[in-house]
Amino acid sequence: MNPSQFSNNARASYVQDMFARIAHRYDLMNRLMSAGQDVRWRKEVIHRASLSPGCCLLDLGAGTGDLAREAARQQPTCRVIAADFTMKMMRVGQKRGINPQNRGAPFLSWCSADALQLPFPNETFDAVVSGFLMRNVADIDQCLAEQYRVLKQGGRIVTLDTTRPRSGFFTPVVQMQLRLVIPTLGRWLSGQSDAYAYLPGSTQSFLTAEQLAARLSAAGLQQVGFHRQMFGTIAIHWATKPFTPGLFTAT
Repeated sequence: MNPSQFSNNARASYVQDMFARIAHRYDLMNRLMSAGQDVRWRKEVIHRASLSPGCCLLDLGAGTGDLAREAARQQPTCRVIAADFTMKMMRVGQKRGINPQNRGAPFLSWCSADALQLPFPNETFDAVVSGFLMRNVADIDQCLAEQYRVLKQGGRIVTLDTTRPRSGFFTPVVQMQLRLVIPTLGRWLSGQSDAYAYLPGSTQSFLTAEQLAARLSAAGLQQVGFHRQMFGTIAIHWATKPFTPGLFTAT
């Protein structure tokens, strides 16, 4: 399934409905598809967000809240907002709660939000993180512009997503994973074969890691970097919002 076949509005509606249908199996499928590596990737995302005590973090496209919970584990006094436009995903996440040893749990809250029109004031957050969001939005530049707007000067954006793999020795293995293994697992475990046909299609039609880095730079962000994981099919990107001389920076 090629996501480019959708108009922007149709794509947003399809993605919202798709994630609602797979919410109950979403985390299990992530663990299986990544051989458990997604847990390590999320830890790195939060580490790269450089959280300080009492900071404020937005987990955008939070889904079931794995990144939000990891942020609460790594920095218990951080105020974390998990935002998504699929209510069923967030309801699944709310039922899972947080590690009971984390006494900062009350600092995690949930919010319904569209990544293209965020309901937050300018310069609200010290960091904005996302996991598997960017390839699903209808307008990448608008999504980045909104993240830039709500981010404080000196704050960090960190993204985790699939990326179009480069051709190489492992290309046949990667293609088999995308075209056969993932859709088959999705059909067996969730009963939603179309949703897990969308994943390979959205990955192969998405930006390369280099192209997404260029979009981050074009959005006005600095110190942009990335690295690939899992045979080049996953990329973690990071960037910093620069300070504007002469302007007051909220703390």
